Amino acid sequence: MKQFFKFMFASFAGTLLVLVLIFFLFAGIVASVTSMAKEHQVKAGPHTVLRIAWKAPIRDRTPQNPFENFDFNTMKPNKSLGLNDILKDIDKAAKDPNVDGIVLDMGSVPAGIATTEEIYNKLKAFKKTGKFIVSYANSYDQKAYYLASLSNKIYLNPEGLVLFKGLSAQVMFLKNLLDKLDIKAQVIRGPNNKYKSAVEPLLLDKMSAANRHQTKVLLQSIWGDLLNAISANRHISVAEMNKLADNLTLSDAQQALKYHFIDGITYSDMVMDSIKKLTGSKPHLLAFAKYDNVTLKKEQEKINPNGVVVIYALGEISQGESKDNSIGSATLAEAIRKARKSKRVKAIVLRVNSPGGDAQASDIIRREVALAQKAKPFIVSMGDVAASGGYWISTNANYIFAQPTTITGSIGVFGIIPDFGEFMSKKLGITFDKVMTNKNADFVDVMAPMNVLQKQKLNAGITTIYKKFVSLVARTRHLRKSFVDSIARGHVWAGSDGLKLGLVDSLGGLQDAIAYAAKKAKLGKNYRIMEYPKRKEFLQELMEELSGKAESRILANKLQVFEPYLSGIQTFGQMKGVQARLPFVMKIE
Repeated sequence: MKQFFKFMFASFAGTLLVLVLIFFLFAGIVASVTSMAKEHQVKAGPHTVLRIAWKAPIRDRTPQNPFENFDFNTMKPNKSLGLNDILKDIDKAAKDPNVDGIVLDMGSVPAGIATTEEIYNKLKAFKKTGKFIVSYANSYDQKAYYLASLSNKIYLNPEGLVLFKGLSAQVMFLKNLLDKLDIKAQVIRGPNNKYKSAVEPLLLDKMSAANRHQTKVLLQSIWGDLLNAISANRHISVAEMNKLADNLTLSDAQQALKYHFIDGITYSDMVMDSIKKLTGSKPHLLAFAKYDNVTLKKEQEKINPNGVVVIYALGEISQGESKDNSIGSATLAEAIRKARKSKRVKAIVLRVNSPGGDAQASDIIRREVALAQKAKPFIVSMGDVAASGGYWISTNANYIFAQPTTITGSIGVFGIIPDFGEFMSKKLGITFDKVMTNKNADFVDVMAPMNVLQKQKLNAGITTIYKKFVSLVARTRHLRKSFVDSIARGHVWAGSDGLKLGLVDSLGGLQDAIAYAAKKAKLGKNYRIMEYPKRKEFLQELMEELSGKAESRILANKLQVFEPYLSGIQTFGQMKGVQARLPFVMKIE
């Protein structure tokens, strides 16, 4: 009996401790959220200079989850803005008479290349108003320098460098690991998918010739776009920049100054002297995230209750409900359907930032796009990547925008059926036996290899879906099937090439797509912008965090540079059904 009460009280004490911890966690978060709410009182005084120093990953949509960038060590939230609010706030700063300029205080940009390009274009428009941009960093990587190249003045720490080296793409291959584990990856990708490289990491230990070629073409297109922009800003020839990149010449501050990549070598506190000269007065430095809470008088004017809805399609595509940074066909289809039926919504913009995923889930979403497109203007805005399944869901749109550096295309499909039989028997000593009523009653069994007929059936299914994909693109883009087939086969294209091939209609960003949609809907100037899918309630976010999301986020933060590789391996294990997705894990830097 003593043991019983001992364990009972120990269990009770443990439960009480957990409840106390949850209480203090909740209290801390409420206090943090309250302190963030006070930021709505922020005002930009005369000679305000906005300091941009993004550190958290820049997503297309500002996260509302209070835990998204919560620092559990300090119990304080780190507010991060999404691309939607970054673009809006730069626009606002351009119109704000109190804002004199912007300081870019960053050595890296936590965003994809197309997202960075969209911010670049908005900063370029800001500078055209006559306001200044100054940049400072301890060191610049290539994306950060691309943004900095717009600046009136670029400064670098005396011990810093400009990491200017060209672009590289790295793909992780798992074949040798699978061989050691005696796991067979049975891949079906049809006869016309030689560029569909998403399966190569399971079959090869290096890139195929076709994949190497398409990746090189993609990188050259993106690199060329970056070089042309920097050349226009800094008056350095493209040939000269390629020579400097080949020789890693800009590996110290003096060389960066010598070749006119920077305007001065100094420390951060001394940059304020330069800013003071530009403002003509003592500048008021304001964090960009806080400026998000500043409201201009003109913004308080009456706005048309009707407007454009932006529907965010972010992440890999799967069936069911959406999760953090992933697309669920049920959730996204419901959002599109709701927008189609709403009387307040006069036009729809689908923001696609997806490498693809489940082919059937992609078609479920595409069906809703087709229905909505018949009811009201439907515009697609492509972000960093809108390829394979991400392109599939875009096909029925009235008009498609992409950035020159957007990764798109990859029109192709494949299927993977793992065979764990030898792994289980040779590595673990586990064997299986079966009884069947019919010859192929075990179709598909992941503990045994497929027979010839089963492979033929799967291959026929993959071929049918590929032909459907090609026909869909040909019909919606008004192209010949033979031409689409020639540029498809899993081939990945940059947005600028996609425009030439007819896969997209215009080069532009999210705001361009919204403006175009509003024009087609004849909404005038002061229209409302809505966002779908709707956010989760705070309590739901709290419960999901306590059920394990916080642990995953902390683990990803600890892994840092290794996190994408782990995610890639997890993706392989989670693939179900026919897939329309980009190369397995491609890291471009």
